[in-house]
Amino acid sequence: MSRRMLNDRQWLQIADLLPGKPTDKGGRAVDNRRFVEAVLFIARTGCPWRDLPKEFGNWHSTYVRFARWESGGVWARVAEALRDEADLEELFIDATIVRAHQHSAGALKKNGGDQAIGRSRGGLTTKIHACVDALGNPLRLILTGGQVADVTQGAALLADIPTTAVSADKGYDSDELVEKIESAEVLANIPPRSNRKTKRKVDWHRYKERHLVECFFNRLKQFRRIATRYDKLACRFSAFLHLACAYIWLL
Repeated sequence: MSRRMLNDRQWLQIADLLPGKPTDKGGRAVDNRRFVEAVLFIARTGCPWRDLPKEFGNWHSTYVRFARWESGGVWARVAEALRDEADLEELFIDATIVRAHQHSAGALKKNGGDQAIGRSRGGLTTKIHACVDALGNPLRLILTGGQVADVTQGAALLADIPTTAVSADKGYDSDELVEKIESAEVLANIPPRSNRKTKRKVDWHRYKERHLVECFFNRLKQFRRIATRYDKLACRFSAFLHLACAYIWLL
């Protein structure tokens, strides 16, 4: 994975999705590519904003612009636009925990309530709930505190995404979730827990493909800014997630 550059093909796929026009003379739009690569550098290396190499420009101006684009929904729109070619034949859902650095705690109350950080004996953690398509590409992510059970976000991950089958591990074995999936005439390929008296049939051949969501998490955590959470605000951390997902779609 290149640490600093988008290749020309990748850049052309997203250039028209960004604020301003790449052909503008003057203004911020002309350096959109350098700016996006600067944010990618932060995401990949996990370094503090103050340590951004000078060739990317002033670190503070870059951070302010990153935050402004997050507030305007730019990062989310780019990731969403690249999902148009998703393979929805089958969906896979799962969740992964990332350690939250001590600097991620202490968000001011004026910034809202829950910042998706949980506290336990293991320390501060954030859980990333994910839904990926039949090729392992990301469709939807939800953030919660690390202590939140996977199954609580199952329905939200799948909402309004048409498919023929959903595969998930035993953590999603819930009568309510299974009934909701099957009510839409979708196969709920979820192994039953060992304490269930009535076992549900499972298509184990299809279930083998569930590794795709695990592979997605592995790719996601190549971005060190995501593998360890440093951001106090959930919205800022989500912006890095959107950027990482967009990059994965561009591969």
